[in-house]
Amino acid sequence: SHQKIFKAGDINQDGQLDFEEFMQYLKDHEKKMKLAFKSLDKNNDGKIEASEVVQSLKILGINISEKQAEKILQSIDADGTMTVDWNEWRDHFMFNPATDIEEIIRYWKHSTVLDIGDSLTVPDEFTEEEKKTGQWWKQLLAGGVAGAVSRTGTAPLDRLKVMMQVHGSKSNKMNIASGFKQMLKEGGVRSLWRGNGVNVVKIAPETAIKFWAYEQYKKILAKEDGKLGTVERFISGSLAGATAQTSIYPMEVLKTRLAVGKTGQYSGMFDCAKKILKREGVKAFYKGYIPNILGIIPYAGIDLAVYELLKTTWLEHYASSSANPGVFVLLGCGTASSTCGQLASYPLALIRTRMQAQASVEGAPQLNMVGLFQRIIATEGIRGLYRGIAPNFMKVLPAVSISYVVYEKMKQNLGIA
Repeated sequence: SHQKIFKAGDINQDGQLDFEEFMQYLKDHEKKMKLAFKSLDKNNDGKIEASEVVQSLKILGINISEKQAEKILQSIDADGTMTVDWNEWRDHFMFNPATDIEEIIRYWKHSTVLDIGDSLTVPDEFTEEEKKTGQWWKQLLAGGVAGAVSRTGTAPLDRLKVMMQVHGSKSNKMNIASGFKQMLKEGGVRSLWRGNGVNVVKIAPETAIKFWAYEQYKKILAKEDGKLGTVERFISGSLAGATAQTSIYPMEVLKTRLAVGKTGQYSGMFDCAKKILKREGVKAFYKGYIPNILGIIPYAGIDLAVYELLKTTWLEHYASSSANPGVFVLLGCGTASSTCGQLASYPLALIRTRMQAQASVEGAPQLNMVGLFQRIIATEGIRGLYRGIAPNFMKVLPAVSISYVVYEKMKQNLGIA
C-alpha cells in the first residue's frame, strides 16, 4: 500500500522532510507543477505558506501540524522567507524530479464506476486514509451495486452477444434484430434476462477477491521504498484479475450455459450446475479457462496504456485550473480505454464463450483453443472472431451511464465524499 504521503516528522533529524513522498507523483512537466502549485496556493498570492500546505493535506485526509508543514516548506524554500514562490517551487522540482500530485491520483483513479460487464479492469487504488476510515468498502459496495444494476439493465444485449458468439456463422444471418426476435419467440420477454442472475451474483466474490489479491501482489512487487511503477501496477492488476477469475470461473461457465440454454432446459443456476456436474464432471466448469486468462493480458495492458495516454494528454492540453477533469472526461477516458481493451481481447473472449458452450451445442466437435481458432478462421475468416461485437459495443454506453448514476446515488446514501 502506498505509505503515508510522508513520514510524519523528520526521520533523520536533519530538519528536512522527505518531500519526494508528498509529491509522489508530480511529473516534471511545468504544466503539472504549475497546477500543483496553483492548487496549493489557496489565496492566489503567488506564494505557498505553511497554512496552505496544512489545508491542502487536510483535504486529502491527512492531518499535519503547522510545524511539519514548515519543515516541508523549508526543504523547498531557497530564500528563507518561509513561503515558497513559483520559482523556488519550479527549481525544487526540476532538481528533484518527482512524479504526480496526490490530487491527480485521486481524480484519475481508474474509476470504480465503469462496469461494462467484463470486470477485467485493474482494481482501484485506495489511499491509506480510505483504508483506515473504511471508505474503501463503501466504495466497493457502491461499485458492486452499480455493476449489478447496469448488468441487469443491459442483460438482453449481453445475452444476444453470447448467442451470436456461439451460434453466429456465415450461413445463419443472425443480426441484432433477428437475434432478438429469435430469443423472444423461443422464450418470451423473460428469457432476455437468462443468465443475468449468475452475472450479478458473481460481482461480489470477484470484486472482493480481486481487491484482496491486488493488495497482496502489490506488497510482493513493491520496490524497497514501497513504491509501485506503472509496470508493477499492471502486473499486480493482471495477476489479481487472473486470481479472481480463477476462483469464480465456474460461475462464468454457468452464465454462458444459461444464456445459450433453451427454455425449460435449466430451472435455475443450481439446477444448471447439478446437470453439468452429472453429465460432464468437474472439468466442464473450467472449459475455456486458458483463452480467458490469456485475454486478461491484452485487455488490461491496452486498457491501462490507453487510459494513461488519454490522462496525460488531458493534463497537458486541457487542464487549466485544477487536475479535476470532471465526470464526462473521466467517464469518456475510462470508456474509451476499456473499449480498446475489449477490441484487442475480443477474439479470445469469443473462443472462451464457444468453449464454455461447446457441450451444450449438440454435435459440435469438442475442440481445444487452437483448434477452434483454426476452424473459425478457415470457415468464416477473421470476421468470425468478432461475431457479437455489435451488441457488445451497443451496451457500453448504457452500461456506463447506468452504473455512473447508480454509483453516485449509492455514494450519497452511504455518505462517501
